[in-house]
Amino acid sequence: MKSVCIVCGGQSHEHQISLISASSVLKNIDRSKHKVHTLIIDENGEFFHSFLAEDVSNGKWKDLPDLAPAIIPQGKAGGILRIESGEYKKIEVDVFWPVLHGENGEDGVIQGAFKLSQTAYVGGGVLSSACCMDKEVTHIRLDAAGIRTAPYITAYKGESCIECLDKQIKAEFDYPVFVKPANAGSSVGVNKAKDKDALEKALKEAFSVDKKVLIEACIVGAEVECAVLGNDQPIAAKYLGQIAPTVEFYDFDAKYTDSSTQLYIPAHIDAEVAENIRETAVKAYKVMDCAGLSRVDFFALPNGEFILNEINNLPGFTSISMYPKLFEASGISYSELIDKLIETAELK
Repeated sequence: MKSVCIVCGGQSHEHQISLISASSVLKNIDRSKHKVHTLIIDENGEFFHSFLAEDVSNGKWKDLPDLAPAIIPQGKAGGILRIESGEYKKIEVDVFWPVLHGENGEDGVIQGAFKLSQTAYVGGGVLSSACCMDKEVTHIRLDAAGIRTAPYITAYKGESCIECLDKQIKAEFDYPVFVKPANAGSSVGVNKAKDKDALEKALKEAFSVDKKVLIEACIVGAEVECAVLGNDQPIAAKYLGQIAPTVEFYDFDAKYTDSSTQLYIPAHIDAEVAENIRETAVKAYKVMDCAGLSRVDFFALPNGEFILNEINNLPGFTSISMYPKLFEASGISYSELIDKLIETAELK
Protein backbone atom coordinates (compact mmCIF):
# COMPACT_ATOMS: atom_id res chain seq x y z
CA MET A 1 0.00 0.00 0.00
CA LYS A 2 1.54 3.29 -1.14
CA SER A 3 1.62 6.37 1.04
CA VAL A 4 0.05 9.06 -1.18
CA CYS A 5 0.17 12.68 -0.11
CA ILE A 6 -2.29 15.02 -1.82
CA VAL A 7 -0.80 18.53 -1.96
CA CYS A 8 -3.31 21.34 -2.36
CA GLY A 9 -4.18 24.98 -1.73
CA GLY A 10 -1.11 26.97 -2.61
CA GLN A 11 0.03 30.56 -2.59
CA SER A 12 -1.68 31.53 -5.85
CA HIS A 13 -4.68 33.25 -7.37
CA GLU A 14 -6.23 29.78 -7.78
CA HIS A 15 -5.96 28.68 -4.14
CA GLN A 16 -9.69 28.01 -3.68
CA ILE A 17 -10.01 26.16 -7.00
CA SER A 18 -7.20 23.83 -5.92
CA LEU A 19 -9.02 23.02 -2.67
CA ILE A 20 -12.17 22.11 -4.61
CA SER A 21 -10.21 19.79 -6.93
CA ALA A 22 -8.38 18.20 -3.98
CA SER A 23 -11.63 17.61 -2.08
CA SER A 24 -12.97 15.67 -5.04
CA VAL A 25 -9.83 13.52 -5.20
CA LEU A 26 -9.87 12.89 -1.44
CA LYS A 27 -13.50 11.76 -1.55
CA ASN A 28 -12.96 9.38 -4.48
CA ILE A 29 -9.50 7.89 -3.99
CA ASP A 30 -9.51 4.18 -3.13
CA ARG A 31 -8.25 4.08 0.46
CA SER A 32 -8.08 0.28 0.41
CA LYS A 33 -5.19 0.66 -2.07
CA HIS A 34 -3.51 3.82 -0.78
CA LYS A 35 -2.60 5.29 2.57
CA VAL A 36 -3.89 8.80 1.96
CA HIS A 37 -2.89 12.00 3.72
CA THR A 38 -2.88 15.67 2.81
CA LEU A 39 -0.48 18.61 2.76
CA ILE A 40 -2.41 21.88 2.63
CA ILE A 41 -0.54 25.06 1.67
CA ASP A 42 -2.27 28.17 2.98
CA GLU A 43 -2.39 31.51 1.14
CA ASN A 44 0.72 32.68 2.99
CA GLY A 45 2.71 29.67 1.80
CA GLU A 46 2.68 27.81 5.15
CA PHE A 47 2.39 24.00 5.07
CA PHE A 48 -0.04 21.97 7.21
CA HIS A 49 -0.45 18.20 7.34
CA SER A 50 -3.45 15.98 8.11
CA PHE A 51 -4.40 12.30 7.90
CA LEU A 52 -8.12 13.05 8.25
CA ALA A 53 -8.80 15.52 5.45
CA GLU A 54 -11.60 14.80 3.00
CA ASP A 55 -13.34 18.11 2.34
CA VAL A 56 -10.73 20.88 2.40
CA SER A 57 -12.78 23.49 0.54
CA ASN A 58 -13.94 26.83 1.94
CA GLY A 59 -11.45 26.79 4.80
CA LYS A 60 -12.84 23.57 6.32
CA TRP A 61 -9.34 22.13 6.57
CA LYS A 62 -8.49 24.64 9.30
CA ASP A 63 -10.80 22.77 11.71
CA LEU A 64 -9.19 19.34 11.25
CA PRO A 65 -8.37 17.94 14.72
CA ASP A 66 -5.03 16.43 13.67
CA LEU A 67 -3.79 19.44 11.70
CA ALA A 68 -0.11 20.22 12.29
CA PRO A 69 2.53 22.45 10.70
CA ALA A 70 4.86 20.55 8.38
CA ILE A 71 7.80 20.84 6.02
CA ILE A 72 9.15 18.89 3.05
CA PRO A 73 12.77 18.10 3.98
CA GLN A 74 15.58 17.88 1.47
CA GLY A 75 17.79 14.90 0.78
CA LYS A 76 17.39 11.26 1.69
CA ALA A 77 15.10 12.06 4.60
CA GLY A 78 12.29 12.52 2.05
CA GLY A 79 8.62 12.46 2.93
CA ILE A 80 7.18 15.02 5.33
CA LEU A 81 8.16 16.24 8.77
CA ARG A 82 5.17 17.05 10.99
CA ILE A 83 5.81 19.42 13.84
CA GLU A 84 4.14 18.10 16.99
CA SER A 85 4.79 19.62 20.43
CA GLY A 86 7.91 21.28 19.08
CA GLU A 87 9.34 18.03 17.71
CA TYR A 88 9.62 16.65 14.19
CA LYS A 89 7.76 13.45 13.33
CA LYS A 90 8.72 11.72 10.07
CA ILE A 91 5.82 10.80 7.77
CA GLU A 92 6.73 8.43 4.95
CA VAL A 93 5.59 9.46 1.45
CA ASP A 94 5.84 7.24 -1.63
CA VAL A 95 4.00 9.64 -3.94
CA PHE A 96 3.30 13.35 -3.84
CA TRP A 97 0.31 14.37 -5.96
CA PRO A 98 0.14 18.14 -6.44
CA VAL A 99 -3.53 18.96 -6.99
CA LEU A 100 -2.50 22.58 -7.40
CA HIS A 101 -3.29 25.33 -9.89
CA GLY A 102 -1.46 28.53 -10.75
CA GLU A 103 1.82 30.01 -9.59
CA ASN A 104 3.95 28.09 -7.07
CA GLY A 105 1.93 24.96 -7.85
CA GLU A 106 2.15 24.08 -11.53
CA ASP A 107 5.12 26.22 -12.53
CA GLY A 108 7.95 24.00 -11.29
CA VAL A 109 8.30 25.53 -7.82
CA ILE A 110 6.68 22.74 -5.75
CA GLN A 111 8.07 20.15 -8.19
CA GLY A 112 11.55 21.35 -7.21
CA ALA A 113 10.74 20.66 -3.56
CA PHE A 114 9.60 17.13 -4.43
CA LYS A 115 12.77 16.54 -6.41
CA LEU A 116 14.98 17.80 -3.57
CA SER A 117 13.16 15.44 -1.20
CA GLN A 118 13.95 12.56 -3.60
CA THR A 119 10.29 11.52 -3.69
CA ALA A 120 8.24 10.46 -6.73
CA TYR A 121 5.42 12.75 -7.79
CA VAL A 122 2.54 12.97 -10.25
CA GLY A 123 2.83 15.39 -13.16
CA GLY A 124 5.54 17.09 -15.18
CA GLY A 125 9.05 17.83 -13.97
CA VAL A 126 10.51 21.18 -12.97
CA LEU A 127 11.42 22.45 -16.45
CA SER A 128 8.34 21.04 -18.15
CA SER A 129 6.06 22.59 -15.54
CA ALA A 130 7.78 25.97 -15.80
CA CYS A 131 7.59 25.96 -19.60
CA CYS A 132 3.93 24.94 -19.71
CA MET A 133 3.07 27.67 -17.21
CA ASP A 134 4.79 30.40 -19.21
CA LYS A 135 2.59 31.11 -22.23
CA GLU A 136 5.38 32.77 -24.19
CA VAL A 137 7.75 29.81 -23.70
CA THR A 138 4.93 27.45 -24.70
CA HIS A 139 4.47 29.43 -27.92
CA ILE A 140 8.20 29.35 -28.66
CA ARG A 141 8.62 25.61 -28.14
CA LEU A 142 5.45 24.61 -30.00
CA ASP A 143 6.10 26.98 -32.89
CA ALA A 144 9.61 25.52 -33.23
CA ALA A 145 8.08 22.03 -33.42
CA GLY A 146 5.72 23.09 -36.21
CA ILE A 147 2.59 23.12 -34.06
CA ARG A 148 0.44 26.10 -34.95
CA THR A 149 -0.40 28.62 -32.21
CA ALA A 150 -2.07 32.03 -32.28
CA PRO A 151 -0.05 35.08 -33.41
CA TYR A 152 1.08 37.08 -30.38
CA ILE A 153 3.07 40.01 -29.03
CA THR A 154 4.92 40.00 -25.71
CA ALA A 155 4.72 43.08 -23.47
CA TYR A 156 6.76 43.77 -20.33
CA LYS A 157 5.77 45.77 -17.27
CA GLY A 158 7.44 49.16 -17.15
CA GLU A 159 8.67 48.88 -20.73
CA SER A 160 5.44 48.79 -22.73
CA CYS A 161 4.33 51.81 -24.76
CA ILE A 162 0.57 51.72 -25.43
CA GLU A 163 0.93 53.65 -28.68
CA CYS A 164 3.68 51.30 -29.85
CA LEU A 165 1.70 48.18 -28.96
CA ASP A 166 -1.42 49.59 -30.63
CA LYS A 167 0.55 50.23 -33.81
CA GLN A 168 2.12 46.75 -33.72
CA ILE A 169 -1.26 45.07 -33.19
CA LYS A 170 -2.77 46.88 -36.18
CA ALA A 171 0.23 45.97 -38.32
CA GLU A 172 0.38 42.27 -37.37
CA PHE A 173 -3.18 41.05 -36.73
CA ASP A 174 -5.52 43.88 -35.63
CA TYR A 175 -8.20 44.01 -32.94
CA PRO A 176 -9.87 42.39 -31.08
CA VAL A 177 -7.07 40.80 -29.03
CA PHE A 178 -6.79 38.80 -25.84
CA VAL A 179 -4.51 40.17 -23.14
CA LYS A 180 -3.12 37.48 -20.83
CA PRO A 181 -0.63 37.34 -17.94
CA ALA A 182 2.15 35.03 -19.15
CA ASN A 183 2.13 32.96 -15.94
CA ALA A 184 -1.42 32.44 -14.68
CA GLY A 185 -4.28 30.02 -15.18
CA SER A 186 -8.08 29.85 -14.96
CA SER A 187 -8.25 33.03 -17.09
CA VAL A 188 -7.08 35.12 -14.12
CA GLY A 189 -6.25 38.61 -15.38
CA VAL A 190 -7.37 37.80 -18.94
CA ASN A 191 -9.42 40.32 -20.91
CA LYS A 192 -10.56 40.90 -24.45
CA ALA A 193 -9.64 44.29 -25.90
CA LYS A 194 -11.36 45.80 -28.94
CA ASP A 195 -9.42 49.05 -29.18
CA LYS A 196 -6.48 50.99 -27.73
CA ASP A 197 -8.40 52.24 -24.69
CA ALA A 198 -9.53 48.72 -23.80
CA LEU A 199 -5.98 47.48 -24.40
CA GLU A 200 -4.58 49.95 -21.88
CA LYS A 201 -7.12 48.87 -19.26
CA ALA A 202 -6.53 45.16 -19.95
CA LEU A 203 -2.75 45.57 -19.71
CA LYS A 204 -3.09 47.29 -16.34
CA GLU A 205 -5.05 44.33 -14.95
CA ALA A 206 -2.76 41.73 -16.52
CA PHE A 207 0.36 43.46 -15.19
CA SER A 208 -1.15 43.31 -11.70
CA VAL A 209 -0.82 39.51 -12.02
CA ASP A 210 2.49 39.14 -13.89
CA LYS A 211 5.32 41.35 -15.16
CA LYS A 212 5.14 39.67 -18.59
CA VAL A 213 1.95 39.74 -20.67
CA LEU A 214 0.90 38.21 -23.98
CA ILE A 215 -1.31 39.99 -26.48
CA GLU A 216 -2.80 37.32 -28.71
CA ALA A 217 -4.81 37.57 -31.90
CA CYS A 218 -8.48 36.68 -31.44
CA ILE A 219 -9.15 33.26 -32.96
CA VAL A 220 -12.71 32.45 -33.97
CA GLY A 221 -13.43 28.74 -33.68
CA ALA A 222 -14.85 25.98 -31.51
CA GLU A 223 -13.04 25.69 -28.15
CA VAL A 224 -12.08 22.03 -27.82
CA GLU A 225 -10.01 20.21 -25.22
CA CYS A 226 -8.03 16.98 -25.26
CA ALA A 227 -7.03 15.01 -22.16
CA VAL A 228 -3.65 13.25 -22.28
CA LEU A 229 -2.38 10.66 -19.80
CA GLY A 230 0.96 8.92 -19.27
CA ASN A 231 4.71 9.36 -19.31
CA ASP A 232 6.90 7.87 -22.07
CA GLN A 233 3.97 6.57 -24.14
CA PRO A 234 1.12 9.01 -23.45
CA ILE A 235 -2.40 8.42 -24.70
CA ALA A 236 -5.16 10.84 -25.56
CA ALA A 237 -8.71 10.28 -24.37
CA LYS A 238 -10.95 8.81 -27.07
CA TYR A 239 -13.14 11.91 -27.32
CA LEU A 240 -12.55 15.65 -27.32
CA GLY A 241 -14.62 17.98 -25.20
CA GLN A 242 -16.09 21.23 -26.43
CA ILE A 243 -16.83 24.34 -24.40
CA ALA A 244 -19.65 26.61 -25.57
CA PRO A 245 -19.81 29.61 -23.23
CA THR A 246 -22.80 31.94 -23.45
CA VAL A 247 -20.60 34.92 -22.57
CA GLU A 248 -18.13 36.61 -24.93
CA PHE A 249 -15.22 34.46 -23.81
CA TYR A 250 -14.53 31.69 -21.32
CA ASP A 251 -13.32 33.82 -18.38
CA PHE A 252 -12.91 32.92 -14.69
CA ASP A 253 -16.60 33.42 -13.87
CA ALA A 254 -17.72 31.36 -16.86
CA LYS A 255 -15.45 28.53 -15.72
CA TYR A 256 -16.41 28.44 -12.07
CA THR A 257 -19.59 30.40 -11.29
CA ASP A 258 -21.70 30.59 -14.46
CA SER A 259 -23.72 27.41 -14.98
CA SER A 260 -24.93 28.53 -18.44
CA THR A 261 -21.78 27.28 -20.21
CA GLN A 262 -22.46 24.19 -22.31
CA LEU A 263 -20.02 21.26 -22.40
CA TYR A 264 -20.18 18.69 -25.19
CA ILE A 265 -18.52 15.26 -25.19
CA PRO A 266 -17.75 14.37 -27.92
CA ALA A 267 -17.03 17.78 -29.41
CA HIS A 268 -19.27 18.88 -32.27
CA ILE A 269 -16.54 18.85 -34.91
CA ASP A 270 -15.62 16.64 -37.88
CA ALA A 271 -14.28 13.21 -36.84
CA GLU A 272 -11.14 13.50 -38.99
CA VAL A 273 -10.33 16.92 -37.52
CA ALA A 274 -10.88 15.52 -34.02
CA GLU A 275 -8.43 12.70 -34.70
CA ASN A 276 -5.83 15.14 -36.03
CA ILE A 277 -6.25 17.24 -32.88
CA ARG A 278 -5.79 14.16 -30.67
CA GLU A 279 -2.55 13.31 -32.49
CA THR A 280 -1.31 16.91 -32.21
CA ALA A 281 -2.17 16.98 -28.50
CA VAL A 282 0.07 13.96 -27.89
CA LYS A 283 2.84 15.51 -30.01
CA ALA A 284 2.61 18.78 -28.04
CA TYR A 285 2.63 16.81 -24.77
CA LYS A 286 5.92 15.21 -25.82
CA VAL A 287 7.41 18.48 -27.11
CA MET A 288 6.70 20.12 -23.75
CA ASP A 289 8.09 17.10 -21.83
CA CYS A 290 4.81 16.61 -19.99
CA ALA A 291 4.24 13.64 -17.68
CA GLY A 292 1.31 12.20 -15.77
CA LEU A 293 -1.45 14.39 -17.12
CA SER A 294 -2.21 17.47 -19.16
CA ARG A 295 -5.21 19.01 -20.86
CA VAL A 296 -4.36 20.42 -24.28
CA ASP A 297 -6.74 23.12 -25.54
CA PHE A 298 -7.38 24.04 -29.16
CA PHE A 299 -9.47 26.23 -31.42
CA ALA A 300 -11.09 24.23 -34.24
CA LEU A 301 -11.58 26.59 -37.16
CA PRO A 302 -14.55 26.46 -39.57
CA ASN A 303 -12.24 25.48 -42.49
CA GLY A 304 -11.05 22.30 -40.75
CA GLU A 305 -7.76 23.74 -39.50
CA PHE A 306 -6.96 24.10 -35.81
CA ILE A 307 -4.75 26.16 -33.51
CA LEU A 308 -3.33 25.05 -30.16
CA ASN A 309 -4.36 27.52 -27.47
CA GLU A 310 -2.54 26.28 -24.36
CA ILE A 311 -1.39 23.28 -22.34
CA ASN A 312 -2.60 22.95 -18.76
CA ASN A 313 -0.26 20.51 -17.02
CA LEU A 314 -2.32 20.34 -13.79
CA PRO A 315 -5.90 20.76 -15.03
CA GLY A 316 -8.98 21.07 -12.84
CA PHE A 317 -9.75 17.70 -11.28
CA THR A 318 -13.23 17.78 -9.78
CA SER A 319 -15.48 14.89 -10.81
CA ILE A 320 -17.19 17.26 -13.28
CA SER A 321 -14.01 18.83 -14.67
CA MET A 322 -13.31 18.28 -18.36
CA TYR A 323 -10.14 16.22 -17.90
CA PRO A 324 -11.69 13.36 -15.87
CA LYS A 325 -14.97 13.61 -17.81
CA LEU A 326 -13.13 12.93 -21.07
CA PHE A 327 -11.53 9.78 -19.69
CA GLU A 328 -14.84 8.74 -18.16
CA ALA A 329 -16.32 8.94 -21.68
CA SER A 330 -13.41 6.72 -22.78
CA GLY A 331 -14.39 4.07 -20.22
CA ILE A 332 -12.07 5.01 -17.34
CA SER A 333 -13.97 5.97 -14.18
CA TYR A 334 -12.89 8.84 -11.94
CA SER A 335 -11.56 6.48 -9.26
CA GLU A 336 -9.74 4.36 -11.86
CA LEU A 337 -8.18 7.51 -13.31
CA ILE A 338 -6.90 8.45 -9.86
CA ASP A 339 -5.22 5.03 -9.60
CA LYS A 340 -3.66 5.39 -13.06
CA LEU A 341 -2.27 8.81 -12.25
CA ILE A 342 -0.70 7.57 -9.03
CA GLU A 343 0.94 4.81 -11.09
CA THR A 344 2.55 7.45 -13.32
CA ALA A 345 4.42 9.03 -10.39
CA GLU A 346 8.17 9.26 -10.95
CA LEU A 347 11.15 11.09 -9.50
CA LYS A 348 12.00 13.36 -12.45
